Amino acid sequence: MHKFLFKHIDNSGLIVFRIIFGLLCFLESVGAVVTGWVKRTMIDPEFTFSFIGFEWLQPLPGNWMYAYYIIMGIFGLLIMVGYKYRFSMFMFAIMWTATYLMQKSSYNNHYYLLFILSFLMVLLPANRYASVDARLNPSIKRISMPAWCKWVFVIQLFILYTYATIAKLYPDWLDTTFISLLMKGKADYPLIGGILQQEWLHYLLTYGGILFDGLIIPALLFKPTRKFAFFVAIFFHLFNSVVLQIGIFPYLALAFSLFFFEPKLIRNIFLKKKEFYNAQEVIVPKYSAVFISVFVVYFIIHIALPLRHHYFEDDVLWTEEGHRLSWRMMLRAKHGTASYKVIDKATNNVIPIKLNDYLTKKQQRGASTKPDIIWQFAQHLKQDFAKKGKSVKVYVRAYVSVNGKRSRPLIDPKVDLANEEWHHFKHHHWILPSK
Repeated sequence: MHKFLFKHIDNSGLIVFRIIFGLLCFLESVGAVVTGWVKRTMIDPEFTFSFIGFEWLQPLPGNWMYAYYIIMGIFGLLIMVGYKYRFSMFMFAIMWTATYLMQKSSYNNHYYLLFILSFLMVLLPANRYASVDARLNPSIKRISMPAWCKWVFVIQLFILYTYATIAKLYPDWLDTTFISLLMKGKADYPLIGGILQQEWLHYLLTYGGILFDGLIIPALLFKPTRKFAFFVAIFFHLFNSVVLQIGIFPYLALAFSLFFFEPKLIRNIFLKKKEFYNAQEVIVPKYSAVFISVFVVYFIIHIALPLRHHYFEDDVLWTEEGHRLSWRMMLRAKHGTASYKVIDKATNNVIPIKLNDYLTKKQQRGASTKPDIIWQFAQHLKQDFAKKGKSVKVYVRAYVSVNGKRSRPLIDPKVDLANEEWHHFKHHHWILPSK
């Protein structure tokens, strides 16, 4: 274990990754402002659906979220050039985590990945070469790093892709139902819209997706298949970037390839003036036992988190219980309608609720199809009326369709959701069965 984790290897891959990672952090932050994502998600709504337990975490008032994201972008640039690296990386990690936790209407597994990576990068010696820090303080300059700095990425990616593969092994993916629905929404794309509707392409994407997710990490680790796997990855991720428009993730995924190719190749391409390290020293730190324990526990947690939905009743595609933090990416299309009935406890009068008065269109989709957001909105209505001096009950009638199938009732309309508590590790009885 000591040799596996603490043998020193050339650090060219990590140095180049830091530069690309910082640039992508900048583009993600500033791009969110330029494309209007910040306005739609953080500024337009009266409130956001945060992760349960983080309701206190809400966007800054007025237009201050623009400044927030621009500051994150600046930290991205500082990461890229390696100036005050650990401080800049830590600040970006904190700010990104806050924005991740404060809203779920635009939930994305890639945002979760960036949250994990940001904190990992704080711990890594990524500023030891080709950085402002190393230029200002030459004593920190290094051309090597312990091997765990590479393997932490490889293992994290293996977990991600393995669970992404397993999640696809269900009927609506295997018979191309979901992919067909997904591509139908892309029919108006110039030039490629018609091609995306072809049945042969749906089968290619369906089974190609399973094979890619399941084999890409072993194929990159195995030298004879490495180059072929890399070229397949380029096509796969660029296709996703153009068709699915999922931000920086395809380019971040390609940047991970730096940890699979030989460090000498990375150095020869990107850092030609850098001395190559090949001494292969094993330098065991004094805290090795603590480090190994933390290393093992960290990955046990990441292996366990995506399994938790198996301990809830019913299908996770329906209940959403255990869906987040589990690498269940692009797996289902949900559509639904919901009506909220508020009853004044004192008078028993029904108070009409119009979703347009409270929520943006994007928020309304979540408040019509996702049980946790439906519960949160019921709690919001309860608190909103409490400010007006009224104690209320909240009942919800919601009908949801998964992957184009017949709509079914999602929420028990006889349960007062305003009086229900949320349980993170227990099934909620007011979510009606999927069948």
